[in-house]
Amino acid sequence: MERVLIVEDDEDIALLERDYLEVAGFGTELAATGPEGLRMACEGDFAAVVLDVMLPGLSGYEVLRELRAKGSVPVLLVTARSDDIDQIRGLGLGADDYVTKPFSPSVLVAKVKAAIATAQRHRQAASGSVADGGGEARRLTAEGLVVDTGSHEVWARGSLVELTNREYGLLAFLLAHKGTVFSRDALYERVWGLDAIGDGATVTVHINRLREKVEADPAHPAIIQTVRGAGYIVRND
Repeated sequence: MERVLIVEDDEDIALLERDYLEVAGFGTELAATGPEGLRMACEGDFAAVVLDVMLPGLSGYEVLRELRAKGSVPVLLVTARSDDIDQIRGLGLGADDYVTKPFSPSVLVAKVKAAIATAQRHRQAASGSVADGGGEARRLTAEGLVVDTGSHEVWARGSLVELTNREYGLLAFLLAHKGTVFSRDALYERVWGLDAIGDGATVTVHINRLREKVEADPAHPAIIQTVRGAGYIVRND
């Protein structure tokens, strides 16, 4: 049984999250402080972490920063405010996705499942058991960028680039569909596997992070280009 760590200091919310995740078939463990959550996440074998932002001891942002320095376990942030700055900060630190309080428990479960599925595909491809998208492994290229869908390695101008599972999935999808413009909603649905309503910021932040990592000049991207009013595209060579 896959286990999910819930790091939440509000007992009522923690128990609600636990109940819905367990009904969905997950095992759960609870932590009520930042330091406790960080310790449990580092010591345990969890399929995902549901992480509140406002925690005693260490904030969710600090916990997330430490987790990303140590590994790539999927992290779903739970924020108390709907301000874009909170969401952008968390996504910028490497969160896979977020929900805003008050949230639908079923949406939280769906996002946890989607994040775990993405991480599993990444591990399987890296081990050589499957290729990205279930097809034959291949190399996707654009402007000095090489993505190996068999190993999930990404090279930019001859240097190996470290990407999160979600960043890799987004980049590989765009490269596999060169010449097609995708809106933020369409990318969220295709890459995250969920209804995109209200989650445009998630895609935008991941696009910006990708540009910082793979573009020679992120301020003037040559690979992932913006089509004003329409979305994003990787143009045909």
